[in-house]
Amino acid sequence: MTPDAVIPPAGRPSTAMAPDCHGDVCITCSDVAVAVRIRELVAGRLAVVDTDSGPEEVSVALVDAAAGDVVLVHAKEAIAVVEKAR
Repeated sequence: MTPDAVIPPAGRPSTAMAPDCHGDVCITCSDVAVAVRIRELVAGRLAVVDTDSGPEEVSVALVDAAAGDVVLVHAKEAIAVVEKAR
């Protein structure tokens, strides 16, 4: 939220406030899920996946996925398996 945001006496934020987005992470602006292929599973229910920007580590704690599967990722969390490896 912007630092100029005013909290009314009732304790509810004003509806006029807008999120302040800076850097790579913004929970309001990053509402897009991306399909990526799992390169390898690593410890801690994590996986290395191939992205347009290169390999990235994401959580696979919510899905039953294996290397080679294509998963839908949102906010570095795999939320669905969209294609199983053959």
